[in-house]
Amino acid sequence: MVLPHPGDDRHDHHDGHGDVPTPAEAQHQAPAPRHGHGHGHGHAVAADADRRYLTAALVLLVVFMAGEVVVGFLARSLALISDAGHMLTDSASIVFALVAMRLATRPPRGGFTYGLKRAEILSAQLNGATLLLLAGFFLYEAIRRLIAPPEVEGGLVLATALAGIAVNLAATWLLSRADRSSLNVEGAFQHIVNDLYAFIATALSGLVVLLTGFARADAIATLIVAALMLKAGYGLIRDTGRIFLQAAPSGLIPAEIGARLAGQPDVAEVHDLHIWELTSGYSSLSAHVFVRPEGDCAAVRRRLQSLLARSYEITHTTLQVDPAPDGGAGEGGCVDAGHCADPHGPHYRSPRG
Repeated sequence: MVLPHPGDDRHDHHDGHGDVPTPAEAQHQAPAPRHGHGHGHGHAVAADADRRYLTAALVLLVVFMAGEVVVGFLARSLALISDAGHMLTDSASIVFALVAMRLATRPPRGGFTYGLKRAEILSAQLNGATLLLLAGFFLYEAIRRLIAPPEVEGGLVLATALAGIAVNLAATWLLSRADRSSLNVEGAFQHIVNDLYAFIATALSGLVVLLTGFARADAIATLIVAALMLKAGYGLIRDTGRIFLQAAPSGLIPAEIGARLAGQPDVAEVHDLHIWELTSGYSSLSAHVFVRPEGDCAAVRRRLQSLLARSYEITHTTLQVDPAPDGGAGEGGCVDAGHCADPHGPHYRSPRG
């Protein structure tokens, strides 16, 4: 939090509990409902309920996975063993999610000024990396078995895959009831959905082997499972990488937001605009705003915070608001010529000049 100068109200950190707005501003300050990732949840599910859903899904997956490994070796089916490997990563993602949820509730202290909210991002990235490694292994094994296919017990493969479809449907239903705005929960959900598709492919391969004796169908199904792993793993690495690299959240365009802030009444210029995501669904913004001499810094700050909350659902903001220096725009059109010597991104000038 940047402390204001004595007798001044130009710097403020806002998280939804700041100054009381004037009646004219109050009608605009109610933020729009959080939409998360568009999964239709009207409100956030309680954390303890999330943990119950995740734990129930974890028990289902672990019990079935152990049986699938045994049957996979008995049937000599790489498709079943690869499915079990995928279920292992599903189970691991749920374990990581449960641990991260617990860590994320710890309050900020010491050097961890945000607490441990990014624990879920670490676990999601680890989960994505594990998926990619397993996918590489199963791709290698599938190609080897395409060249020299072993005998496969199609009946055992088909029966186990059908049971896997039922288990994954139950686990998918449980996770769909949790708060999927969390990247951790959403990652686990997508893994289980992908595993469901993999079991369908495995069931079809078992049926083909049982009816035709075409043993390479098992390796083809394994290739499909590996492709699904690659897709899910890449998606998790991409999304968590954006958060670690402090990229703007998907769907938020900094240039558009900067121009809109600069276009507000009494604003002369906006610069040092930074938008990032601390963890899933926790967007933050900071900026330096210059206000025209006739403007009120405190009123402009409240108006900008209201706009950010209402239009972009960003309620964690830090705005440094100062009166524009005398003399108007300096060299290069910047309000603060000294600042332009060391810019931290584009300058957004008011269209009013």
